[in-house]
Amino acid sequence: MIIINAKAKGTKAERELVHKFWKTNQWVVLRAPGSGSIKYPCPDILAGNPQRKLAIECKSTKQSRQYLTIKEVDELKLFARSFGAEPWIGVRFDSRIEQEENQSNNHWYFFIPEDMERTSEQYVVSLEQAQRRGLLFEELVKF
Repeated sequence: MIIINAKAKGTKAERELVHKFWKTNQWVVLRAPGSGSIKYPCPDILAGNPQRKLAIECKSTKQSRQYLTIKEVDELKLFARSFGAEPWIGVRFDSRIEQEENQSNNHWYFFIPEDMERTSEQYVVSLEQAQRRGLLFEELVKF
């Protein structure tokens, strides 16, 4: 069994998403290495076409819930507003439940910040909420 550290796992997930955008032949995309490690707001991925610009914060988890800090979400919204992009959070659940239910590769689910549950300290989305309210990649890129 190969153990991958959290940073490498996140990088791999972001790169996977970059490839998905490029394969549509309708979107250009770039990954911002080091996002979250500089003092300026910076999303993990910027994707665009002549009609839309997306600023995406990416998360990948083996848990049934994904948490984001309020700071992460606020900085995503600030960057997106300043750049003229739509703020999105992309979450890939690597849980056994997700794999069993879909019997395929893990799905990415996308949310605008307002669609996530907010507590006093963080934002959270569960796999169940993702399956009910999130957009799949194919739905996100159709708009």
